[in-house]
Parts: sequence; C-alpha cells; structure tokens
Amino acid sequence: MRGHTLAVALGLLLGATSSIASAQSLPVSHGLSQNIGTLGVLPLDPASLPEPTHRNGREIFANFREGLAAPQCDAEATSPRWRKQFAHAPARLGNVEDDALPLFGYVVDELRSAGLPTEFALIPFVESGYRPGARNASGPAGLWQFIATTARNHRVPMESGYDGRLSAVDSTRAAVRYLKTLHGMFAGDWQLAVMAYNAGEYRILQSLRRGGMNAQNANAAELPGLSPITYAYVEKLHALACVLEQSENNPDVMAALDRPVPILKGHTLPANTTLAAWSAQNALDPARIARLNPALTSSRAGTRVLVPAAAIGTDDMAAATETGTLLASTAAPAAAATPASASTGNARALASTSSNSTRRHTVRSGESAWTIARRYGISVKTLLSFNNLDASAVLRPGMVLRYEEVR
Repeated sequence: MRGHTLAVALGLLLGATSSIASAQSLPVSHGLSQNIGTLGVLPLDPASLPEPTHRNGREIFANFREGLAAPQCDAEATSPRWRKQFAHAPARLGNVEDDALPLFGYVVDELRSAGLPTEFALIPFVESGYRPGARNASGPAGLWQFIATTARNHRVPMESGYDGRLSAVDSTRAAVRYLKTLHGMFAGDWQLAVMAYNAGEYRILQSLRRGGMNAQNANAAELPGLSPITYAYVEKLHALACVLEQSENNPDVMAALDRPVPILKGHTLPANTTLAAWSAQNALDPARIARLNPALTSSRAGTRVLVPAAAIGTDDMAAATETGTLLASTAAPAAAATPASASTGNARALASTSSNSTRRHTVRSGESAWTIARRYGISVKTLLSFNNLDASAVLRPGMVLRYEEVR
C-alpha cells in the first residue's frame, strides 16, 4: 500500500512539474495576446457605433407596418377601383432604379419620429406618386402637393428661383408639422386628419358641427356636405394600405425589397456650392441627387438638401483643408518623420501628442473620417494628419487608422 501511495504521489508531482514547464515555455506575450483577442468579442455600446448609412428594404417596409394606426386591412371594404389604381405601388418600391423606396423610408422615419401613424406616409403616393418634382396644372406642387398659400402658411420657403414645395426636406418638414396639428385637433383620428389635409380643417370642423358629431364619435364616411374627392381620399389611402399589406404574401415583391437601400437625410449644402458640384465631389450620381432635389437649380445659401447619409460628413474633410495643411501621402508607420511639406503648425500638433496613448481603429463598411473622428472626440483634420492622409483619401473597410487618446 505504501509503495502504491508513493507511486501516485510521484505521478502527481511529475504532472505538476510538466505543467509548470509548459507554462514557462510559452512566450510572455501569449497571455497578453489572448486577453487582447477577447476584447474583440466584448459587447459594444450601441451609442459608440457610427450611425448606419444603409438598411434593408424589408426593414423600411416593416417599420411602416409597425407604425400603422390600423394594422389590419379590411380588403372587402375597399374599392376595387382604387386597389387597381395603386396596384403598381409594390413594384415601384421594389424597383432599384426608382427613388420611391428611399423616399418612402425617409418619410416613414420623419412620421415615426413625430409620433404619427404611418398611414400618412401613403399621402405622397396619392398626391405625387412619390415624385418630389411633381407639378399639377392647377397649382399644387411637390411630394405633398402643397398649394402656394398652404406652403407659405406652413413656413415653406418660396422665393424667386426657389420653390420649397419641390424640396423633399422643406415640404416634408412642413407636412409633418401640419399633420401633427391636424392629428391632435381631431383627437388622433387619422382618417379625419387626412380629410382635413385634403379639404382644410375648417371644412371638416363645419361638417362635424352640421352632423352633430365630434372628433371622438365621428364616422368619416358619414360627414355631411363634403366633396366626393374628400371622401375618396380616405378610400384611396385605405386601398393602398391593403395593396401593400397583401404584397407581403408575394415572394417576388419581398425578394425585390430584400436589398440595401441608402438612408436619406437632410443636409445643409456648403455655401457657394451647386448641387451638381457637391454631388461630383462626393462621388454621387448627379442625376439621382438632382431628382431628389428639384427645388435647387443653382447655389443658394443655407439650403437643406436630401442626400444619402453616407455622404454627410465629407464636407468636414473639405473644411479641414481650409483651416490647415493636411499631410498628402499614404498611411505611414507611427515612427515616420513628419514630411517636409507639413506645416509648422501640424508638426507642433504631432509633437505635442508624445504624452498621449496611441490607439488603432479598423475601418468598417459605411464609415467615414467624420464618423470615426466624432466617435473618438477628435477633429477630422487631426485624424487625417496623424495618418498622413489628405482630404481626398478614400477610407476602405479593413484599413487601420491610428489616433491619439489624451491621458
């Protein structure tokens, strides 16, 4: 028994010695690299991530469906005439060459941000076919088909050489503001609100009074004394909502929506810059940007234009070139000397970072110098200069950028 115990003890001792030897034979960096490797799988703070620049078309569709006040469609109660008229709507949303889906997504976003039902996002389909440059011979114009008086009443800029009704940004802002007023005025009844949008709130209020109704108990179809056009307005939106709901069962439509779609945002055009020049500077299709912004035919100070979110932020790089000389070369090692072409101010700025901690960032799809700089609380100029990049540099996924973290 004693011999057996001794053998077991010797075996344990040899095993422990072997483990220690193996551990000692590993490089010191082994544990460190393992620890650093685990950092990549740590959960990220969503607030620290850059805002997305694209989303799937089905996400836009789902966002619309989630925001409906009446999510279930009563197809039997809709007019076959209007269902036939709007039967093309799903195909237009699925057409990659059509601007309808990105514009639809923009309007849905604006309505949901305002806490409004997304039935209102169907109004531009009925009014203009989701074409920002649409004009009616009787006077209405733009995505929301405002008449001039209504546009001015809702602070849409209209002046010589600029008709804000043709601006998707200006007109949508005004439409959302107006619809929010109507939605509140008629106790959150979206049908009464759209009738008021079509006929004017005072006509609807008078009709309610004449019929002995109020906003809480009114039946939109029974309001007396209104134009047939106004009754049909609600019917059109209802039919269109049904057409879109039923398209969820069409695999071809769903497949066409299953694609990346640029997120559109309002952006202030730089001073003394034409839309065509700005589009070219940002490698955007000038024809498509012009279609999205038919109100702007020349440079106009302070104009808000509708553009892909991916392009917003590149103006900061252009501005950086005006405030100091950027280093014009490709990325260089951290120990590289400052090129002679760099300004004295830049050299001092780089020298002053010796007490800072160098960090690295791997560029992801959709990121720009502006989003990366904002994430780390530094200027675009500083980020580009530290990496020996100029304002025209294109950041590609997988590139590793260095930046200084002040201690």
